Amino acid sequence: MTTFGLLLFDEAEELDFVGPWEVFTASSMGRELAGEAPDTVVTIAESLEPVRCAKGLRVLPDHTLTDHPPVDVLLVPGGMGTRREMKNPVILEWVGKIAATADWTTSVCTGSLVLHQSGVAKNKRLATHWAAEALLEGLGEVTVVRDARWVRDGNVVSSQGVSAGIDMALWLIGQIHGVDHARTTQRYIQYDPAPPYQADA
Repeated sequence: MTTFGLLLFDEAEELDFVGPWEVFTASSMGRELAGEAPDTVVTIAESLEPVRCAKGLRVLPDHTLTDHPPVDVLLVPGGMGTRREMKNPVILEWVGKIAATADWTTSVCTGSLVLHQSGVAKNKRLATHWAAEALLEGLGEVTVVRDARWVRDGNVVSSQGVSAGIDMALWLIGQIHGVDHARTTQRYIQYDPAPPYQADA
C-alpha cells in the first residue's frame, strides 16, 4: 500500500493536483476491486483552513504539515502560489523533510520551483511550465528539460504544466504497481488525449 501526499497552498493550479489525484484514486479503486490493498491519497496544507486555488476552487485539506500519515509519494503542484511558497521556510523545510524518506518526490508545473528551493532538486534535471523555464533556470544549480512532458532524475520526477501532471502520474503508477495496472487505470479514466486545437509550430 502506498500513501500519496498532495501539498496544497493558496493559488495552487487546480489541475496540477486534481489530475494526479484522479489518477492515484482511480488506481487505488482498481486495486481494491481486484482484491488488493488500496492506496491512501491525502491532501496536506499548512492549516485546515480552506485553500483558494488559482482559478477560485476552494479545497478543504485532509491534514496539516504536522498531523499527516507517513508519505511515500509527495506531489507539489504549481500555480502562482509557488512564487510565495518557494520563499516560505516552513514549506521548504517540510518538503525537504518528507523527501528525505519518501520513495518519490514529484512536482507539476512550477512546483519545481519549490522542489529546487527546498534543496531536494538542486543539481537535478527538472521540467516545469514553459512560461517558467527561464525563472527556474535563473535559480541556478539545475538543468531545465524543455522537450519532455515529464522527467525523472533519481527519485525526483517533475512534469511540465497543468495537464502534463496526468502523464507523470500514470507513469508513476506504472512504476509502483506495474505497467498493466497503469494501463487499466488510464483506460478507466478514458485518458487518450486528442486535443481539438493544435498549436501552430
